[in-house]
Amino acid sequence: MSEPRWIDCYRGRAVLVTGHTGFKGGWLVVWLKRLGARVTGLALEPGRNQPALFDLAGIGEGISSYFADVRDAEAVATIVARHRPEVVFHLAAQPLVHTSYHEPALTYMTNVMGTVHLLEAVRRTPSVRAVVNVTSDKCYGSRASARSHRECDPMGGDDPYSSSKGAAELVTAAYRRSYFGDDGGPALASARAGNVFGGGDWAADRLVPDIVRAAASGEALCLRHPDAIRPWQHVLEPLYGYLLLGAHLDTDRQAYAEGWNFAPDDTNAVTVAELVRLWSSTWGAGGPSIEIGQSPGQVPETKVLRLDASKARRRLGWAPQFSLDDAVRLTVDWYRSYYQGGGSMRDFTERQITCYMARLIEEASN
Repeated sequence: MSEPRWIDCYRGRAVLVTGHTGFKGGWLVVWLKRLGARVTGLALEPGRNQPALFDLAGIGEGISSYFADVRDAEAVATIVARHRPEVVFHLAAQPLVHTSYHEPALTYMTNVMGTVHLLEAVRRTPSVRAVVNVTSDKCYGSRASARSHRECDPMGGDDPYSSSKGAAELVTAAYRRSYFGDDGGPALASARAGNVFGGGDWAADRLVPDIVRAAASGEALCLRHPDAIRPWQHVLEPLYGYLLLGAHLDTDRQAYAEGWNFAPDDTNAVTVAELVRLWSSTWGAGGPSIEIGQSPGQVPETKVLRLDASKARRRLGWAPQFSLDDAVRLTVDWYRSYYQGGGSMRDFTERQITCYMARLIEEASN
């Protein structure tokens, strides 16, 4: 079977990943190493009050890893200049809606000015050819229609987190038009994904980590918004999109320098309660009991959120590989292996990536 052309794009290349100590960033580093990239990571040090994928999967092994804050413009500039990356994936962020209500200034400084600091460093580093700025499905403005968001929809957001991601999109567009618009500069794109889950996420106020904690502790899981509909997808799905987009930016340059949605089929857009029921049936005995009700400090959230990824399908050739059942099963397998002490979680993570790549290679050969 022949490999898709984008897979070879990263072999031997210098790649910077911001946010590499986080959930999505950690998985991306493992995949880039699998592809033969020379990776530099820039992120805050992982928290020590709960398990961390960074430690469990040895994310820092074999890469140049820096604990630094994207709010520190000088630190960002120094690291980018020192390692002269060719491709940059910007994932560093304050990623939680709930936290943004309590720490709005931190959220805006990280998500907006952190993006500015990175792009300033990039435009002073001639080695950079491609930048993928990862924002969020929540970057879009509110509207009455339940239609899935398309890339041309206005940016916005009613809460500090969502509006900070909308602002990061506006910053990205402004830098693209002002500094990166010719063939001599880096190609700059943004990527917006659905609600992502997978093994190794223990973030607070996220549904799947909450399920995992409830199952591990034997406590009931309180669903704050059981009827909220979200575009659920396994972490490998949008990461495939980011890698594919980065390869197109590197080879085809400005033709792909714009915003992109990476989202599952509508069949994966189900309610919170439906996802929990699927998780419980997949986990089997020992799954969490469920309560539906208010929780202290509950904040409002969008009722229905869907993304239209038809542009990525049409122009990039990207398509999801997993059904919702597949995504939940793989995630349950990861956590079950961790709690049962089933060996190296780095090996387990790499095996799931290898299986995903096998699907891509088989699809490309058909």
